[in-house]
Amino acid sequence: MRAPQKALSELVAGPKHERSEANAHFHILPFGFIHAALLHEADGFYSARIISIVRRVNGKEHPMKYPTFYRTVPIDGLSIFYREAGPKDAPTILLLHGLPSSSRMFEPLFARLSDRYHLVAPDYPGFGHSDWPDPKTFAYTFDHYAEITNHFTEALGLSRYTLYMQDYGGPVGFRMVLAHPERVEALIVQDAVAHNEGLGANWKTRRAFWADRAPNESALRTNLLSLAATRTRHVGNDPNVESYDPDLWTDEFYFLNQPGQAQIQSDLFYDYRTNVDAYPKWQAWMREKQPPLLVIWGKYESSFDSGEPERFRKDVPKAEVHVVDSGHFALDTASEEIAALVRNFVDSSRGELPARRAG
Repeated sequence: MRAPQKALSELVAGPKHERSEANAHFHILPFGFIHAALLHEADGFYSARIISIVRRVNGKEHPMKYPTFYRTVPIDGLSIFYREAGPKDAPTILLLHGLPSSSRMFEPLFARLSDRYHLVAPDYPGFGHSDWPDPKTFAYTFDHYAEITNHFTEALGLSRYTLYMQDYGGPVGFRMVLAHPERVEALIVQDAVAHNEGLGANWKTRRAFWADRAPNESALRTNLLSLAATRTRHVGNDPNVESYDPDLWTDEFYFLNQPGQAQIQSDLFYDYRTNVDAYPKWQAWMREKQPPLLVIWGKYESSFDSGEPERFRKDVPKAEVHVVDSGHFALDTASEEIAALVRNFVDSSRGELPARRAG
């Protein structure tokens, strides 16, 4: 082994990953280190230690002062799992996940924002590590989810927060907003819908399921819960498929195939029709209150219509709208960009709080 390789091998260890990120930052390292790194690239070897050194030299080391904690709390007779990070006296961001994900989807933001904000992300009942009650005895509805999540915020003492909503987080979050508007300082919408026109072409099968459940149940489960559908939710029509970790959808597909999941997800999605009926209420609230609003949208989003971000801007003309180079789960490949957008938005919206409260 050559000397630079040996020195680097003694310094680093671990699986290869994050190649593009490492390459993006190697230009700031001394030539000898670059040479050693390139030799390891030829060997197919990168490690988290290299990435850490590069980030630190380049001023982009992710914060380690506030680690993520993985907790549970009893809510309405259920064990609700949640992730929490950051100083509790900092501004709070409450993050609500989508289908078929969990609070795990927000780990990239926890790694990048916990130095500045108090981050809290629960798993809904029937998702992730929260309890999965039997659908025969538990109502899997968005009204129920919003009620439980409001109780969750009360149990944790979260009286004011920025609400981050992705996918299913939209219908849960907007219900929470209407129930307790005084708790919400600002809204962040990431690939979530509040307009009927925002439901894309693949919703034809889903609307048929709403209209007549029994004969359309099998087609709905294929459309919504199959491996192909689970993969497409992440990749969409992005030509850069190699940017996506396949574990993202294989892990989710494994989750969807656990006992009871098909019934849970079918019941919940059947209730999704109530969201369409509620859209005008959410729109009216936004038009009246003009909340600080950040809309983040994946360029390769395939679940929803690409015109949806501008519909939010029609409701809230001062909304920030950003289309990022990613799919439905935009944090998959655009986490750095999104973290920067969130930082700038939350800081600026909080700066406007005194004026809004006085008004």
